[in-house]
Amino acid sequence: MQSDSSCKLEELSYVRDPTTTAELLKRNDVDAIEIHTTGKGTDMFITLWNNLNESINNVKLVAVSLPDIGESTVDFMFAIYTIMESHLQGYNLWQLDGRPMSGDIGRGATRETVSFAVHLASASDRPPVFYQLAGCTNSYTIDCLKKAGLFQSTTFPGIAASEMISSQQDFIGGIAYGGYARKIVGRTLRKIPAGFGRVCIEDHPEYLLEALQEAMSLVGPVKGYPTLSSL
Repeated sequence: MQSDSSCKLEELSYVRDPTTTAELLKRNDVDAIEIHTTGKGTDMFITLWNNLNESINNVKLVAVSLPDIGESTVDFMFAIYTIMESHLQGYNLWQLDGRPMSGDIGRGATRETVSFAVHLASASDRPPVFYQLAGCTNSYTIDCLKKAGLFQSTTFPGIAASEMISSQQDFIGGIAYGGYARKIVGRTLRKIPAGFGRVCIEDHPEYLLEALQEAMSLVGPVKGYPTLSSL
């Protein structure tokens, strides 16, 4: 028998119908569900939501991802929120998708999603509850948010909790780094020597530490963690 040390990755695409998805949600081991929308209408969302029915009550959070569709964005969000209200007992999160599935690293790339946040922050009335940036997010996103006055670290000396909740700087409640995070951590993972079968990063402490440092440098500013240089 001849062994092959090469490792091939295969991507499989599959579709689960709403009925199957509803059954999975009823198992009580799923905390959140993310629903992507195009901003071009609510018919498909209504069909999906009605098929999920009361199974949606088993999750703690429903995230709705949407693109910036200009002046119609807030109206579209309210239409979606009205549909969800009937079967929504947990939290809801709006994922502002500046550029879907983008792992761009340039400073200019993140301006698209920050502009989306600025657009919604200027609206006098908008749906609750949490807002998160996605698409075009990278290491420059926090700096751009700070310049736009839409980001506040988790440390608020001298500010009462009630004031923090109503602060405009609390508008963005999180950042999805997806593609960019995979890029920077992937650089470390590709350094791990290839071997037979499955390679575990835990077996290579030096690379595990490097990957954690990359991840912490990205997540730390969002969470308010001290920088590695200050430890």
